[in-house]
Amino acid sequence: MTGGDTESAGPEVQAARGGRKRLAGGGSGRIKMSHKQMKEAFVSNLNGTTVLEITQGLCFPAFCILCRGFLIIFSRHICSFSHTWKTRFFIDFVVLIVPMVATLTIWASFILLELLTVIIFGAGLFYQIYQRRTCYARVPFQKILEKFLNIRVESEYIPAISCFRVITSAFTAIAILAVDFPLFPRRFAKTELYGTGAMDFGVGGFVFGTAMVCLEIRRRKYMEGSKLCHFTNSLYSVWPLVFLGIGRLAIIKSIGYQEHLTEYGVHWNFFFTIIVVKLVTPLLLIIFPLNKSWIIALSITVLYQLALDFTPLKRLILYGTDGNGTRVGLLNANREGIISTLGYVAIHMAGVQTGLYVHKKRSHIKDLIKVAYCLLLAAISLFISLHVVQVNVEAVSRRMANLAFCIWIVASSLILLSSLLLADIILSFAKFLIKGALVPCSWKLIQSPVTNKKHSESVVPETERREPSLCLITALNRKQLIFFLLSNITTGLINLMVDTLHSSTLWALFVVNLYMFSNCFIVYVLYLQDKTIKFW
Repeated sequence: MTGGDTESAGPEVQAARGGRKRLAGGGSGRIKMSHKQMKEAFVSNLNGTTVLEITQGLCFPAFCILCRGFLIIFSRHICSFSHTWKTRFFIDFVVLIVPMVATLTIWASFILLELLTVIIFGAGLFYQIYQRRTCYARVPFQKILEKFLNIRVESEYIPAISCFRVITSAFTAIAILAVDFPLFPRRFAKTELYGTGAMDFGVGGFVFGTAMVCLEIRRRKYMEGSKLCHFTNSLYSVWPLVFLGIGRLAIIKSIGYQEHLTEYGVHWNFFFTIIVVKLVTPLLLIIFPLNKSWIIALSITVLYQLALDFTPLKRLILYGTDGNGTRVGLLNANREGIISTLGYVAIHMAGVQTGLYVHKKRSHIKDLIKVAYCLLLAAISLFISLHVVQVNVEAVSRRMANLAFCIWIVASSLILLSSLLLADIILSFAKFLIKGALVPCSWKLIQSPVTNKKHSESVVPETERREPSLCLITALNRKQLIFFLLSNITTGLINLMVDTLHSSTLWALFVVNLYMFSNCFIVYVLYLQDKTIKFW
């Protein structure tokens, strides 16, 4: 477990630690704290966990998604089990969401055992699918693999990116509620000053995932038109975030809801960070070419880190303008949130570069394997760079969003994305073996493995062509804003109604699973009814 830099902690951190110790002590030294202060202390002054543990946890959902695909193929095309929308929702929730809840709570200390269990389960399902294959039943494995590598795929979007966004959204939704219960490991909560907490990745991963599907990538032809017009559209798209940010601030202050002050500051919240990112990045992409986004990201992080090391900027973030942790004035009150946006802008630009690379038109499976390999190689290189930076420059700090934090977020995001790409390639191979097999949110195989050309045009019945719409992943991806708002609202309501600090493990686990089930089910039903909220 990585420890925080306790000696360099500011007055606020030291005071909070002292207050926590006095609360735990007895006799005349005991200080009575309000319920709100107890909740704030419960999520403060934490140092995170190891980068390795978080990386292992990130790979786990990719294996769950792979097993979910195998399970759909096996039950539908081998066992002839009929899938209704209720059945599909149940499968998706049990295979994707429930294991994620368990990984962040009661199974947090057994991540390697979980990975091994899921891998064995998936391998068993794949073996059964291979043994019962309906295509190339008498062809050796090597020949089948050669044909598969040359098969063409078609998709309106990259399934791995959709899965990436859903995983980060679901992870964030689980964590923001579970962190208030004792069953949530403290090492997974947001760090105070230095360290890598699992929740720290959530905010960075959200920015990275949003960048991979930004307007500049989805509508690259905007370069042919007026860039000023495009920037005007970007300005228009942030007004709902302004409303949500101000609304969240007003509600939290009016009801006296608990806050982690050193996370963003007194008035700042993550909505305001996203607003700044959405305003600054289009301006940068007007000035610089889209395919040079990585240069912008690198330049921002390096210059920002130099400013932290050789100017009073770091002292300003930690201690305020007077050096005593003041919160007087707009900048002092929100110094963490305002200044850390530089790091999130850099993460966004790195996400733009990644999205641009992944979205390049590639028609064959062997080309997609190269993409996954390159992303994995880039992630490993960044993890090596992270070690060098942490040893010689500065440790990861979410509070400052420094160089090490940006490298860690991008490296972890690339690991997750490459894992999802590899999982989808393996799943495509399983679909390749079963005639007419379809799995929601995965690549569609263009070339049929059937040699008869008459059959190759219509290998998938029309009823099955519509069935992939019954997909929780697609629903959460397309209704991400609704899901995010719903999760925040229900988290607040549960905190007001339930004494989370003194909840038993079983009760907390029930509440968190019920909360996720309700949110996912509402979003799923809205998706099936084609109810949409869009601001662009």
